[in-house]
Amino acid sequence: MTWNAELSIPSRESANKPKNKSRDKFRPWGADNMRLTERGRERATLESRNVFAACVRKAVFAGAALMTMVALPSVAQAACEIPEDYRDPFATGANGRLNLIDKPLKGTYDALNRAGIDVGGAYVAEPFYNWGGLKDGGQYNGVLELYMNADMKKLGLWDGLCFHVNGYQIHGNSISGVNVGSLMPVTSFEADPATRLFELWFEQFLFNDRVSVRFGQLAADEEFYAADGGGFFINGTWGWSPLPAENLPGGGPAYPIATPGVRVAVAPTDDTSVLIGVFNGNPAPDCPADDAQACNPDGLDFGLRDNALLMVEGAYSYSVGGGTLPGTIKLGGWNHFGDADDLITGRPKESEYALYIILDQLLWQAPDGEEGQGIGFFTRFTGAPDSISFVDFYFDVGLTFTGMIPGRPDDALAVGYAYTGISSNAQTASVNDGGVKGNGYEGLIEVAYTMEVIDGWTLQPDFQYFFNPGAGFDGADDAAVVGARSTFAF
Repeated sequence: MTWNAELSIPSRESANKPKNKSRDKFRPWGADNMRLTERGRERATLESRNVFAACVRKAVFAGAALMTMVALPSVAQAACEIPEDYRDPFATGANGRLNLIDKPLKGTYDALNRAGIDVGGAYVAEPFYNWGGLKDGGQYNGVLELYMNADMKKLGLWDGLCFHVNGYQIHGNSISGVNVGSLMPVTSFEADPATRLFELWFEQFLFNDRVSVRFGQLAADEEFYAADGGGFFINGTWGWSPLPAENLPGGGPAYPIATPGVRVAVAPTDDTSVLIGVFNGNPAPDCPADDAQACNPDGLDFGLRDNALLMVEGAYSYSVGGGTLPGTIKLGGWNHFGDADDLITGRPKESEYALYIILDQLLWQAPDGEEGQGIGFFTRFTGAPDSISFVDFYFDVGLTFTGMIPGRPDDALAVGYAYTGISSNAQTASVNDGGVKGNGYEGLIEVAYTMEVIDGWTLQPDFQYFFNPGAGFDGADDAAVVGARSTFAF
């Protein structure tokens, strides 16, 4: 990953290519016994639920109206992330992938690309072992991702219209839930074992790609609430942190469950951009098991039965140090419409909302590195109302070191600290329910190294240390975790 001070419409590269999924991204496994945020969270009435459906209908209508403009000259230029260079079927690691399919199928990939279709995937293997927490032990987690992208113009429709679909086969056990007991999941790929659809959407690019409208089955954590520096870590907190994962019903529209929604992206200048998204707020509304993954086990629940989740994020890029040190600052927030209940009184009070600020800044440019490589700094601060939120404050901070080793341009070292603060109302509610008050926070230190073994195979050795796993509600000891992630792209 390199730093670039120029902003544009978010591309689908982040969803189409294997990456560090610290986006994060699911209701943390350590929350199995943390149900305070779900107390009294039944959202108002059937009439209020219609708010989301109305918003989606209006957004889709507006998107359709914009699409009628695509016939205008030079309105859309998107290539839909379809590789333009033909693959050499006899070259190992062509286009950064393991040559497992190209070689036996020879020119099949090239033929698909020329037709406007790109298919691929990745397998992620994650063995981990811990000392402390709930109990010592080791677990294995594995995820197979498959995806397809299509340039709809090449398939007979119009310019600038792109299609994407991907899914996961998830297997293994959660070391966070079984061994550590943490709110911040050891790996961002942890989820219930399942074979499930994730995202399925169309995206229309307009006005020389200054505007795009994406609609379909969307995950908010694919584009919102992410610091670039967090992508070098394995723990899930660097993406969809415990604040949205614990406070939003069902964990919100995030890995491994997407929901119907519409996202509009606008880049008025090269230095500014705005993201606006409206999603079905709960990936499994009316779930008697209080477990979204169990109630929506295959990702095929496309319902609009919950109140809308509105997310807005603005970004501004700049450069310091004579233009050699780029940075980006983001301001954003979300609001889940409908009344959430006070954690202590149980009375409806206000909608669930949060505000955040994110900073990415290159501090030092590596003399022999590629542009944007060197020492990078990032941080995020997020706050939510104490009265209705289980987690009312979250922040993380980290340093990244890229391009530091000659001949190893893709290697990276990342060191970071994350803090999850539990609201005083949540602690009081726990005591009122006969539980313990807890310690009020969970902390994490993570050190991760990313290296490219060969084209298509990325290895990430990793160390994590947890302070007060589960914020002290389950009596877990501080815990140390070691492991690694291997990502095989094809």
